[in-house]
Amino acid sequence: MIHQSSEVQSENIGENTNIWQFCVVLKGAKIGKNCNINFNVFVENDVQIGDNVTIKSGVQIWDGVRIEDDAFIGPNVTFTNDFLPRSKQYKEFAKTTIKKGASIGANSTIICGVNIGEYAMVGAGSVVTKNIGKQELWYGNPACFKGYVCKCGQKCDESLVCKDCKKEEK
Repeated sequence: MIHQSSEVQSENIGENTNIWQFCVVLKGAKIGKNCNINFNVFVENDVQIGDNVTIKSGVQIWDGVRIEDDAFIGPNVTFTNDFLPRSKQYKEFAKTTIKKGASIGANSTIICGVNIGEYAMVGAGSVVTKNIGKQELWYGNPACFKGYVCKCGQKCDESLVCKDCKKEEK
């Protein structure tokens, strides 16, 4: 479903993906199946979004961003793609990867060139300037390592054994 108020130029949209009101998806973008792209999202050309991804309202995803399967991007998350931006000076943009199952909280800023690991979690309002490892929990400005999370999202210790779902996640 693509809402009639959205402008979707790309033909690379997977089945069962919903693109809601006032979104723009440029021609080169690739979006997987079963995604939910909420109100007022902008997706530039050199962007790849996997399957089962949720992108909440007010997010702009610039060239060079890769979002893998099952990721969650909260409302008003800001991605950057240029360390030294200057008007009308074009170059290759830095690559940013959000790995499978990672979650980024509302109003966070992701500085270009970082990798956010599988099932990692970034707390709301964070500014991410460094790579985040698998199942790590980071938050703050600048974001700092605060512990670990299970694949279910609950906090756990460094053994990655969740007290809630009792799964060992290594």
